[in-house]
Amino acid sequence: MNITFLGATKTVTGSNFLLEGAGKKIIVDCGLYQGRAKDEMENYEDFDFNVNEIDYMLLTHAHIDHSGRIPKLYNDGYRNPIIATKATCDLCSIMLPDSGHIQEMENVWKNKKRARQGKPEMEPLYTAQDAIDSLKLFEPVSYDEIIELDENISVRFNDAGHMLGSSVIEIWIQEEGETKKVVFTGDLGNNDIPLLDSPTMIESADYLIMESTYGNRLHMRNDDKAEMFLNIVAETLDKGGNVIIPSFAVGRTQEILYEINKLKEVKNDEEFLKKYETLMKAPVYVDSPLAISATEIFKNNMELFEEEVRERIKRGDNPLEFPGLRFTRTADESKALNENPEPSIIISASGMCEVGRIKHHLKHNIWNPKNTILFVGYQAAGTLGSKIVNGEKQVKIFGEEISVNARIEYIEGYSGHADQEWLLNFVYSFISKPKHIFLVHGEPEGQKVLKKKIEESVEIPVTIPDYGESYKLEETPKIISKIEKTGKYRFLRLEVMDRLATLKEELDDMVEMIKEDIFDEDTQDEQIEEINSKIKELEQQIVKVIS
Repeated sequence: MNITFLGATKTVTGSNFLLEGAGKKIIVDCGLYQGRAKDEMENYEDFDFNVNEIDYMLLTHAHIDHSGRIPKLYNDGYRNPIIATKATCDLCSIMLPDSGHIQEMENVWKNKKRARQGKPEMEPLYTAQDAIDSLKLFEPVSYDEIIELDENISVRFNDAGHMLGSSVIEIWIQEEGETKKVVFTGDLGNNDIPLLDSPTMIESADYLIMESTYGNRLHMRNDDKAEMFLNIVAETLDKGGNVIIPSFAVGRTQEILYEINKLKEVKNDEEFLKKYETLMKAPVYVDSPLAISATEIFKNNMELFEEEVRERIKRGDNPLEFPGLRFTRTADESKALNENPEPSIIISASGMCEVGRIKHHLKHNIWNPKNTILFVGYQAAGTLGSKIVNGEKQVKIFGEEISVNARIEYIEGYSGHADQEWLLNFVYSFISKPKHIFLVHGEPEGQKVLKKKIEESVEIPVTIPDYGESYKLEETPKIISKIEKTGKYRFLRLEVMDRLATLKEELDDMVEMIKEDIFDEDTQDEQIEEINSKIKELEQQIVKVIS
């Protein structure tokens, strides 16, 4: 039995793994690369396996970094089953077409840019219709049910507690009279994620492929984050500002709505109630058609919620509904939010600020010190969200440099990923410990810390695989081959050329803007001197690049 790592290796996106055993080939996840330009270019590359040889695909959950290349897989000829939980199938039915729509819209923008550069047009990675076509391959299953793929291979989907329908997948493969068990965690949730049950603890495994997003960090506990959320929101609204929450349309949005609804039960002192009253008076806009549809799917799958939430529902207290909650479906309704003088809370996708309506809200709010930009999820390196969280004073949005004057906050406890403590607890919970653990879906620094913790505490050997490494799963797994990415330096050249073209456009824009400033009668001599000084610095940087 062999496993090949074809995504989410020393990074947090593009999950894709090939498992071979008992004469069958199984793909686990097929996600989009997100973040830096060179990472996103990977999405256009051919798969490093023969699509026509794949017998099954197993999908851990619906997030796009795990499911987003399924339409490409379909376009390349895959026609066998895609097996996932019912809730994951439901969510993919809205998320994949939405991703296809985004691919089409981004492609229009890219082709306009390519036309200005005299380059031929590109096709989108896939279209919304491609995504819809791929949905016919999905086969829904229930949690805890052992499914026989054939006489030698069985699988079971267990609740991963990360998002609605997310799964830890157990795979039993029998070959040469011996049965080996491989466990894929997908993305693991914490034990205290609102709405969802805790992750299922697995009793045994021979080999564990585990996520490591927060391998070196601990999250804030639930009571702290709820109060912190309330303080940030109340202080901003009292100043007459808006709270902009870049949130993933599926998962975090619904959890935030639940937390807002539940805040009143955390405390009962006068100061708290005053802040809570401020919050309840403010309109809360969910500005994402996808989040609206996803919220409906959450309502239709409430049997997957934790017991406390189900009891609330029985009492008529729907955790996803409260006074002041408003949904904006159309683009015109979304634009109108930025003309609204009333202080408000706007929850909008995407969570890393790379695409979607959130970029418009940032453009209209991030320059104003009255406002707060509140992050509640992981920000991959290279994304606009990461730049803002890491303190950049100016960011580019729709080609315009905008000053970051708003209050920037990050409540890490809302992340859907297990922190170091719960990743370790997942390993500790095995009655029959794995022979070997592979860490995926994490940044190298966090993975190294987690590897050391696991090896010291439970003495299980840990590997952090590189892209394209194939391992033979035996007593001590060993590398049997490695796929070399021949396009690595081609990507780098493409990225350099893309940056140069963008820089040229930015310099042209800068010239026009500075002309306006220096000939404006209101511009002071000191301001012109400052502009002159900055241009000199820029000249020196250009000389360094070309020398």
